[in-house]
Amino acid sequence: MGDVLEIVGENFEAEITGSDKPALVDFWAPWCGPCRMMHPVLEELANEYDGKAVIARCNVDDNQALAGRFSVTAIPTIVLFKGGQQVDKIIGVVPAEDLKQRLDANL
Repeated sequence: MGDVLEIVGENFEAEITGSDKPALVDFWAPWCGPCRMMHPVLEELANEYDGKAVIARCNVDDNQALAGRFSVTAIPTIVLFKGGQQVDKIIGVVPAEDLKQRLDANL
């Protein structure tokens, strides 16, 4: 069973850019209602893509430098990485099927 990985500045390079798997990172904040709506979607993806992709989230309040690095100006913002590089960016609440299509295209 996969878990949604908590990303902070200290583990970003190792877990996301250093991963040999595609990585989906949800930039969120605890006070953001739409962000909370995405949590069950991320948990579903973490289970479905366990071993195939990294599913993570990054609290923008606690990691402002990391959010700024990827020009996160609205939340939720979901950034997809492949080979350590940003390949896609989605702003707002999106259905699981949309995220699955984007992940599948990068597997």
